[in-house]
Amino acid sequence: MSSLPYILVLLGAILWGTTGTAQTFLPEDAHPFVVAAARSAIGGLTLLIPLLVMRKINFKKWSWKETLLAALCIGLFQMLFFSSVKLTGVAIASVVAIGSAPVFSGLVEWFIFKQRPTRIWMLSTLFALVGCGFLFLNSGAVTVNPTGVFLSLGAGIVFAIYTMASKVLVAKQDAVSAVAMTFSVAAVFLSPFYVLNGAAWTVQPVNALILLYLGIGTTTLAYVFYTTGLKKIPSSSALTLSLAEPTTAAVLGVLVVGEVFTWNSWVGIILLLGSIVVLTVGARYPRPIKDPEAV
Repeated sequence: MSSLPYILVLLGAILWGTTGTAQTFLPEDAHPFVVAAARSAIGGLTLLIPLLVMRKINFKKWSWKETLLAALCIGLFQMLFFSSVKLTGVAIASVVAIGSAPVFSGLVEWFIFKQRPTRIWMLSTLFALVGCGFLFLNSGAVTVNPTGVFLSLGAGIVFAIYTMASKVLVAKQDAVSAVAMTFSVAAVFLSPFYVLNGAAWTVQPVNALILLYLGIGTTTLAYVFYTTGLKKIPSSSALTLSLAEPTTAAVLGVLVVGEVFTWNSWVGIILLLGSIVVLTVGARYPRPIKDPEAV
């Protein structure tokens, strides 16, 4: 089998991991909600316009209910995530959001869909909870803001719901078309923030280039790379390669942005990354917890 699909999935994950770092180069008055709106608009329309020209999208037969839910969630995710990055830094915001999403996804499946969690999920959740605990123990550090951590946890919740809605959507529609429609609709939802929070800074050349990168690089290209590669490789391999996202974010946060952590923060970050590793590797051998009432 060609190595190209694996490389594409890896590139997609790495591009996602640069999102928070790119935001830090925007001016102080760049409101996170406007950043989210601009990224959604650029990323969504860059895909949507060519698809409309090629008549790849049929609005009458489109799965609107799933799209609206996915768009609302991805819009909220970006608002919470970009706000978190501004408060508590790239590394912690990224690792907490990405590390907590599988935990919340499992809880939703457990309590709403009555799907019993696996032992691997329970172990992964334990790692994530202890990791967050270490971050809160270090709340006095400059780079660890409790409010920022809570915002990242909120981002993890809505991303978990987005993933579920998106999974249903791509089962009915082409994956690239689904991404285009989801981000374009999210851009519509977020458009009022241009007026409410001010967007004059977005037209400055340097800022516009950063927003173009966030829209085209971390959205359009990242999703196209990832979905293209995903078609040719096992899901388990794609999940493993996706670990490049939080790893990239953490490394860039330290090396590029210059974030400094105490040992408490490092333990928290390592445990959260460990929770993702446990879940990813263990996903190949799922073993649900036995029902205590079962005979």
